[in-house]
Amino acid sequence: MNNKSIPATRYNFALVFFVALGSFTYGFNASIMGTVFGLAPFFSYFGLNLTGPGADYANSMIGATNGLFSAGGIIGCLLMTKLADKFGRKRAIQGICAVCVVSVIFQAAAVHIAMLLVGRFLNGLGSGMMNVIIPLYQSEVAPPHIRGRMVGAHGFCLVLGYNFAAWTGLGCYFATNPQMQWRLCLALPAVAPGILGLGSSFIPESPRWLVTQDRGTEALDILTKLHHQPGDLNNEAAQSECCAIKTQLTLESSEPKSFVGIMRKPSYRKRLLIGIFVQCIAQSTGVLVINNYQVLLYNGLGLTGYLPLLLYGVYTAWAAFLNWVGAMFVDKFGRILMLTVGLVGCALMVAGEAAIVAVAAENKNNHAINAAGVFFLFVFVTFYATCIDAISYIYCTEIFPTSIRAKGVSYSVIGLFIMTLIYTQPAPIAFAQVGWKYYLVFVIVPLLGAPVVYFMFPETKGLSLEEIGTLFDDGNETSTVEVREDVAEKLDCF
Repeated sequence: MNNKSIPATRYNFALVFFVALGSFTYGFNASIMGTVFGLAPFFSYFGLNLTGPGADYANSMIGATNGLFSAGGIIGCLLMTKLADKFGRKRAIQGICAVCVVSVIFQAAAVHIAMLLVGRFLNGLGSGMMNVIIPLYQSEVAPPHIRGRMVGAHGFCLVLGYNFAAWTGLGCYFATNPQMQWRLCLALPAVAPGILGLGSSFIPESPRWLVTQDRGTEALDILTKLHHQPGDLNNEAAQSECCAIKTQLTLESSEPKSFVGIMRKPSYRKRLLIGIFVQCIAQSTGVLVINNYQVLLYNGLGLTGYLPLLLYGVYTAWAAFLNWVGAMFVDKFGRILMLTVGLVGCALMVAGEAAIVAVAAENKNNHAINAAGVFFLFVFVTFYATCIDAISYIYCTEIFPTSIRAKGVSYSVIGLFIMTLIYTQPAPIAFAQVGWKYYLVFVIVPLLGAPVVYFMFPETKGLSLEEIGTLFDDGNETSTVEVREDVAEKLDCF
């Protein structure tokens, strides 16, 4: 059956967007500290002085809040290599929601910096797991021809979380109670996982996971509900899809599933290295450094008061909109072209921002320079949100076979958190010590990565998850797909 004949129902779309509350949770958690850094009572409560003798300690604590979040994310991803396959996608989502709510309690109720840091670590743990399970689940319930659009909901709602964090910070800026300003910011991230956790009892399990557990009848029932159309009286689309899943999993049953086994099988190793590379190169644009420290960056341009928070809100709203635009076009233009354009565009915009920051250091009251600095940040996020953000998740969830998809996506997203840790932990000190030169990292690395993506990575648009194995020469695919010879040759280098 042609992949385009597998329909998507309104229920399918509703399901994808409901579980994207988890994506929203990750975005809110990952960026909320960036807005809290714009609230002076937070620094005064914990005795952090950004200037004077205590500046080094303050910068190290600021870095630690983001560093521990990333460290927790790495561990969360490692846990997901086991939990998603052992307990299923649905139960994993429920457990992760509980972890996220508990972590928020630690953060919002913090009475000293150590308690806050514990909360940030737990928050990263839950967020890391959430960042794996949601796009994984979405990819397994989506029809092939619009999988990019459906998994793109993860990127869209993730950035929507960034946006809500920004407006939360701006709203709390005007609170009369100093402690309420930052405590409310750190408490609100519990809402989305709370709703998802309560509502998850009504979502179906992933049909592909059910097939791995020899529960094919349940899988067929769910596929029928997801992809049924009135004219399909015999549910042929669902039966054909379920048959393909069963056949492919039977062929994959003897394949390695451990990390060592994955690395020993050439086609699996190719997938894993590509998945990790995509996540690492996406973070090497400097997006999270810019996002997490954007309020402080605006301060460096001479913008103070509520204005940095307002600009951050507009910035993330624009990013959320463009994530959705990217998701709409990724099934037309393909993953590889859009990723390449995004990497080059981001690098050029960061180069422009570096030049502006270098000049602004001596001209903080120059409105033209300040406006140029804001301009480059907004064009940067235009490239990133449209061409990289959602697409990096779409690609990483597609390239792995069902038998190792949870592990593959988990290991790939570990790359995201490792690079986030490497880049965000030293960022406050780096900006203080070397200033604009730190931006050069985010210019050079993406420019080196762009040709690797374009010339060496296979295109996956329009293929079912079971057909994608042909691109990696698994030798056990249920369907045949025309593979570009140049891509096949280049993949042999992994």
